[in-house]
Amino acid sequence: MTIQRRDFLRISGMAAAALGTFGCGPRDTSESSEGVVSAAWSGYDDGLIVDALAGPVQFNIPQGVRPLSDAALEYVRASGITAVNLTVNARPSESESAYEATVAKIAGWIGEAEAHPDVLSVVRSVEEIRAVKRRGGLGLIFGFQDTVPFEEDLGRLNDFYADGLRIVQLTYNVENRIGVGCLSPNDTGLTALGIEAVARMDELGILVDLSHCGAQTTTDGIQASTGPVSITHSGCNAVYRHPRSKDDATMRLLADRGGVFGVYLMPFLSASGPPTAEDVLTHLEHALDVCGEDHVGIGSDQGIMPLDVSGDFPAAFDAVSAQRSAAGIAAPREDTIPYVPDLNHPRRLETIGEMMSTRGHTAAVIDKVLGENFTRLFSEVWA
Repeated sequence: MTIQRRDFLRISGMAAAALGTFGCGPRDTSESSEGVVSAAWSGYDDGLIVDALAGPVQFNIPQGVRPLSDAALEYVRASGITAVNLTVNARPSESESAYEATVAKIAGWIGEAEAHPDVLSVVRSVEEIRAVKRRGGLGLIFGFQDTVPFEEDLGRLNDFYADGLRIVQLTYNVENRIGVGCLSPNDTGLTALGIEAVARMDELGILVDLSHCGAQTTTDGIQASTGPVSITHSGCNAVYRHPRSKDDATMRLLADRGGVFGVYLMPFLSASGPPTAEDVLTHLEHALDVCGEDHVGIGSDQGIMPLDVSGDFPAAFDAVSAQRSAAGIAAPREDTIPYVPDLNHPRRLETIGEMMSTRGHTAAVIDKVLGENFTRLFSEVWA
């Protein structure tokens, strides 16, 4: 879907309104010597801001297309996000295997970074993430949300690692040769090949991600790895039970072994209708209570470019949802547009930080949640 200039300006206005109306919550209205109203927390632009599952454009959405539009690149520039875990694996088609489609998708994203070096960089280390922060661009951390592209040949992991792969989710909702996804009725856990895959990822320095995995596969993945692992984008079953979310015991086990739990901005946070920023904060604060301040972050599962849900978008979205349902990979509530309306702007993570500040969280905790925790995890695993 092409965003025309008039649409870009309209959405920009919506984003500005969101920042003012929803984004900051109550502010400290004391004025500085320059007469500028100051916020209670203002560390966003100085911090390492990491979204543990995101991209310039949304996933599984009609607007999520490449090549990237000028509008999408402008939103990336404005976002203040330092780095994202970008999904670069692809599903098989009639003409391509999952491996072939993934190789092509990786090449496409490398091409985007080469075409827009002032905005995008493929990053392979924490040092490169810090360098991107200094330049003011966006670091693309290549990640998989499934192991199908290499499950027939673990040797392919070496090639993908050389291309920049640094995060791998073991399953995507359903069963594969590695383990079992969260929608499968019988979760038998990691397979022997899955245990071998985790060992190979540990050797290479690839972060294990267990977000879409079933409960037993998640536990097995945490225990099989020799280092800390991640649940980059999920929610808390204690707040609202959903197949894509995790129980407290799983979250504690993850944290006890040094991992980080990322909260998503998806309909799976609530029982009906689109979720709100308040829903996000409820899950986030529960995760902090369960895991501790050193083990919680955000994996929005969003595109930086806001969704324009006007015009023919609803019909196009319904068609995509029907395709995913027919393929057996759609989770409950996927028929709800996957975004948080009052966080539908490029600086949504800043809004979350300001809401946390309003609710009494310290600047140190906010900085950890918005990026420092995942950066620490990356430094431990990638080293």
